[in-house]
Amino acid sequence: MFDYRRTHTCGELTASHLKQTVTLSGWVHRRRDHGGLIFIDLRDRFGLTQLIFDPAIVSKETFEQASRLRSEWVISVKGTVIPRAEGMTNPKMLTGEIEIEVKELEILSQAKTPPFEICEEETDVNEELRLKYRYLDIRRGDVSKKLVLRHKTMLSTRNYMNENGFLEITTPILAKSTPEGARDYLVPSRIYPGNFYALPQSPQIFKQLLMVSGMDRYFQIATCFRDEDLRSDRQPEFTQIDIEMSFGTPEDLMKLAEGLMQSIFKECKGVAIPKTFPRMGYRDCVENYGTDRPDLRFGMPLVRVDDIAKRSTFGVFLEQLNADGCVKAICVKGGAEISRKEIDNYTQFVAKFGLSGLAWMKHQEGALASNIVKFFSPELQDELIAKLKIESGDLVFFAAAQEDRVNQGLDHLRRKLAKDRNLIDPEALSFLWVTDFPLLKWNADERRLESEHHPFTSPNFEDIPLLDTEPLKARALAYDLVLNGYEIGGGSQRIHNSELQEKIFRTLKLSQEDIKEKFGFFVEALKFGTPPHLGIAFGLDRIVMVLSGTENIRDVIAFPKTQKASDLMMQCPSNVAFKQLDELKVKAEPVEIAWI
Repeated sequence: MFDYRRTHTCGELTASHLKQTVTLSGWVHRRRDHGGLIFIDLRDRFGLTQLIFDPAIVSKETFEQASRLRSEWVISVKGTVIPRAEGMTNPKMLTGEIEIEVKELEILSQAKTPPFEICEEETDVNEELRLKYRYLDIRRGDVSKKLVLRHKTMLSTRNYMNENGFLEITTPILAKSTPEGARDYLVPSRIYPGNFYALPQSPQIFKQLLMVSGMDRYFQIATCFRDEDLRSDRQPEFTQIDIEMSFGTPEDLMKLAEGLMQSIFKECKGVAIPKTFPRMGYRDCVENYGTDRPDLRFGMPLVRVDDIAKRSTFGVFLEQLNADGCVKAICVKGGAEISRKEIDNYTQFVAKFGLSGLAWMKHQEGALASNIVKFFSPELQDELIAKLKIESGDLVFFAAAQEDRVNQGLDHLRRKLAKDRNLIDPEALSFLWVTDFPLLKWNADERRLESEHHPFTSPNFEDIPLLDTEPLKARALAYDLVLNGYEIGGGSQRIHNSELQEKIFRTLKLSQEDIKEKFGFFVEALKFGTPPHLGIAFGLDRIVMVLSGTENIRDVIAFPKTQKASDLMMQCPSNVAFKQLDELKVKAEPVEIAWI
């Protein structure tokens, strides 16, 4: 048995290492027997190196060992770096000019046949099977590259924040449940039966308390938890780059954030991005793109055509306008080639978002054509052409409904059309600051106002008088950073004035009992001299998604959950022993889960 500690990795050896004796350790990727010679592709996370077992060089015992090797066995070899034979180099491999003439071999571990081929080129593998055997999926290479990129992103973040005077401080995982925002994950207490901790949805309160504590520049790469419905860019546990600073303004924080993004994208992707990002108000975003996280890598803005539609005789439009709805349109350049069947498919697509249908017009042979054109006079048609900038060969989609449904449906339609028509440059990076969010929103179920973000978000100082008259018109000193249609960061100026904080609580109709129960310790802390402070939190997972070019957040997390928040590998959530529940004074009726 020899020392299997490797002296080199499988991806680093080149012609400069010729004649050197090296030790490599890793997994058998492939084995080939050629005319008495055995070739092995050895793999580690750095790449592949070809090994050659020549019976004229190695002992009979070693050659017999090599003949038994199978895929995914773990081995260690010692040998000499030699050039490949003429015409046998492999430009697709980093080590394609050389091979290792093996002298010694040790089999460290055998492996049974894996459920799928451990090959980066093999992409047609069911995702559920990949998640069940995630450790093998990582070994294939694609996910491991994304995890390396994630590491580089975190390292770049730490270096940048340290250079700017920020301290990395860890905050608690077991905390108090505050019933604002998404549902909490609850942890029962054994020592205090019937009472619960909550896993933090973010370190929000803790980082503000750190500002009260005088730790005026804080950051943390924090794990957060939210019990909410999932989608392709959302997980029940996720990672934030959490930042808070005292004695600064939103302009200061935005400049810091832009510098952080420049650092990350330069060091991790090798691209330079603008030093400052464009800005757009919340209301303009929603009006023109139907969402507060627009993807600006392509055109097709939403255009309101209420003024034209109400002068038409099209009953569907008039009915919705009379019911306080709206009519918006999207002009698809060159879209006249889209077939009726495809139009029907798009109509079915938007139905998932609450739209009962789509109207459409095509500009062909110098005029608008469709089954609704007859409801628009020639003058109104000219107005549509001018307002929507319609040209020959274009297609226009119309949606009429309540404004939130129109916005949501056309936002998703716009994104789908861009993908279907290959309008998105995969290398483009479109950053956007979204500002002037509403401070409050109306909860129709509970018939009360609630915070758009959280009750410690500062109103725009100009809008404080509106809290007494038209609170829904008050803007927040809040800001989101959007990248390629993903919200990758969001934050706000916090309230540090106790009188203003009380005013917000009154506006939210919170009783003194509510305030004490939900936020009592925090409100008390704010009375001991609180500096002006503000912060932002970036979604690390989403940033790495964009960096790596995937649209699936599970690709950039080592051990993710499914879209149903289950872990197929560990088979959890799971039942626990009655004794554990009894110790916690918790009664439960377990639901059986069918695992693949």
